[in-house]
Amino acid sequence: MDLPAEELQFLTITDILKESTSIPKQSPKTFYLITLTLIFPLSFAILAHSLFTHPLANQIQNPKNQTHTHEWTKLLIFQFCYLIFLFAFSLLSTAAVVFTVASLYTSKPVSFSSTLSAIPSVFKRLFITYIWVSLSMILYNIVFLGFLLLLVVAIDTQNPILFIFSMMVVFLLFLVVHVYITALWHLASVVSVLEPVYGFAAMKKSYELLKGKTRMAVVLVFVYLAICGMINGVFGSMVVHGGDYYGVFVRIVVGGFLVGVLVIVNLVGLLVQSVFYYVCKSYHHQGIDKSALYDHLGGYLGEYVPLKSSIQMENLEI
Repeated sequence: MDLPAEELQFLTITDILKESTSIPKQSPKTFYLITLTLIFPLSFAILAHSLFTHPLANQIQNPKNQTHTHEWTKLLIFQFCYLIFLFAFSLLSTAAVVFTVASLYTSKPVSFSSTLSAIPSVFKRLFITYIWVSLSMILYNIVFLGFLLLLVVAIDTQNPILFIFSMMVVFLLFLVVHVYITALWHLASVVSVLEPVYGFAAMKKSYELLKGKTRMAVVLVFVYLAICGMINGVFGSMVVHGGDYYGVFVRIVVGGFLVGVLVIVNLVGLLVQSVFYYVCKSYHHQGIDKSALYDHLGGYLGEYVPLKSSIQMENLEI
């Protein structure tokens, strides 16, 4: 990002994508290793887990089997391990990319080893923020389900047109709010790494930064989720359930291709997440002191952080 900070606010979605895709060129080896060790396992697990759960689900649904205790146990254990793996590598990938992009932004020396060294300190902050976001999402889902039950009771279900229309409106509202909370989470993740706040404070700061850029954030998140959904859909129909229509070789080729596409999508998504933070900061005229941010990043590596820099980081909005 060679543009002056005050000009970042004028970037369009296309400009943000261009800036994001150009970042790995500044340190190709570092991003190659991040992609290979963190983003690739994450992307592979997202798609491949259905290859293991699908046979177990079929065994459970098989009417010939009288008891399914063993299958249910294996399925639950596998799902638990999968969620832990997904959670860990999602936060690790976010920490690595956000830290590396910020290091390039402040002209701090970048290497894969320095990124790995910073991850343990960054991970804790991201974890606490993720817990707060998860609690918010759970609360939102509970409220939504309660509202949905009240709607089903209140609406005349004998009028199919009215019922279907109401369900479509409710689903649209749910989707919009879900996408907004996801955007809030992504921006709060960057805030947790680059500013001296995390958890609920990072969510509050993210909410403030999104003002004026909410529409752009919703579009970016929706497009990302839509692309991921399409990749998962094609993978499921051709690779997981396509045994009767496609040969093993075709399924392997298609599966490998889709994993590669998802790796690229996840990498670009994390880069966009970082760039969008700087766009929001610029839009709200919150100057970023590069020297203070440089020292803040150094704190993750165990470097000495001057008191002056800490004060500057706490007053970046001034």
